Amino acid sequence: MHRIEGLIDIFLQPGEFFVGDAEYQMRTMLGSCVSITLWHPFKRIGAMSHFLLPKRGASDRSEGLDARYGDEALQLMLDELKLLGVPASQCQGKVFGGGNMFPEHMHADAMNVGQRNGEAALDLLRRHGVPIVSESLFGIGHRQIIFDVSMGDVWCHQVPPSSPGFESEGDLI
Repeated sequence: MHRIEGLIDIFLQPGEFFVGDAEYQMRTMLGSCVSITLWHPFKRIGAMSHFLLPKRGASDRSEGLDARYGDEALQLMLDELKLLGVPASQCQGKVFGGGNMFPEHMHADAMNVGQRNGEAALDLLRRHGVPIVSESLFGIGHRQIIFDVSMGDVWCHQVPPSSPGFESEGDLI
């Protein structure tokens, strides 16, 4: 954690989430993983996750919620937001990631883990009554994500696998 332009900068590793107010900026890098951001526009409180899989497998009998899984990461964020007086239905949801990191190894009829993660995130937000205001999902390559909680802005820069002559710009989502 360090300060950038007056903001406290938080970098999320896979399996982490964070909830903070307008003093924070959250960042991460996503391949097939997915980030959900939640933002309350009046209280200027936000949350961000970086999950690896949609849900826990039957063989994982760990106790307690684990932010490596989309359903549990969202529940952890919603629980913390609720403690701050922020109901899910008043948040704006944005979803990022789910990139296909190895398209050359895909079978034509197979759904990759990134696709499953992205679809699960959208479904989870709908089931919890969180309006989805923006998304940047799927495609090939990884994404760099920056979430400014003070404004609710999320910058997303998708970086395709190395290809000669390709240049891309980040987008404000």
